[in-house]
Amino acid sequence: MWIDPARSYDLIGDIHGCAQTLERLLERLGYKKRSGVWQHGHRQALFLGDLIDRGPQIRETLHIVHAMVDAGHAYCIMGNHEYYALAWNTPISEQSTDEYVRARNKHHTRLHRETLEQFAEHPYDWEDFNQWFLTLPLFIDAQRFRAVHACWDDRVINMLRTRFADGCVNQAFVQQSAIKGSVADQAFNRLLRGVNLPLPHGMSQTGYDGFIRSSFRTKFWHDDASALTYGDVVFQPDALPGDLAQEPLPTEYLQHVTGYDAQQPLLFVGHYWRQGQPSLIRPNLACLDYSAVNGGKLVAYRLDQEQHLLPDSFVWVDAQDKG
Repeated sequence: MWIDPARSYDLIGDIHGCAQTLERLLERLGYKKRSGVWQHGHRQALFLGDLIDRGPQIRETLHIVHAMVDAGHAYCIMGNHEYYALAWNTPISEQSTDEYVRARNKHHTRLHRETLEQFAEHPYDWEDFNQWFLTLPLFIDAQRFRAVHACWDDRVINMLRTRFADGCVNQAFVQQSAIKGSVADQAFNRLLRGVNLPLPHGMSQTGYDGFIRSSFRTKFWHDDASALTYGDVVFQPDALPGDLAQEPLPTEYLQHVTGYDAQQPLLFVGHYWRQGQPSLIRPNLACLDYSAVNGGKLVAYRLDQEQHLLPDSFVWVDAQDKG
């Protein structure tokens, strides 16, 4: 998707159904609600995905963001949770009516519980939003800056561009993601979920969200060959189990870490459940997910024409602060 690189943008991290918090952030950023749509006199918002699941006002969040995008006051890219919704609702083939790309098992049902409950009496609304999710690009490349939900991987993005130059996919591509190792599977997993490496020795961990996982999230941008331990590459709020952080990292694991060096364009991601005071990862890399739905912060970065990201350009509201 092409957007004007000369404009000023407010990039906003994972909302997860926190509509009231979003409105407070938009107000702090100088947006006004006119004719039912939040808008700014000379700036546009750019949402980094994960609008849905977990939070108390998912339907309201979708209406706010959709209205802004539809009126030309915002852009939005797909997050892994929008992909999960599409996969949940997409039959695995045209011939199948009871098997879906995302298995409707206990684990997945729990993850989507709040969304399913809040749309239970609005099925046509939910169907419309799922059609809208298909219009959300998996990435935006504005030359001087880029946006992707979890991980910028040139190899995967170049493969995707050969089929979908603007990064917007279709239902057939969602169906193809059920095939492990396919281009679709690689695109959704790498761009929207990042680089997840397996925990060794059959280990698993229970995250603060209550889900049990057998893998951990990593610093996809890590390009330092001196990484020697699991602790050097982990990037998630949950500590690694036991003393794993000090254990040597298998050399083959580093082959999966894509790298993103300091000479590449400015890059914005969400996804990683950061905590504390918003800060830069690098002068060209910022993560804007600060766990709003878990009582953290909903964070934006005010981008103008800077060539390097500025520590003072973060704007946020505390999710627990109702003022």
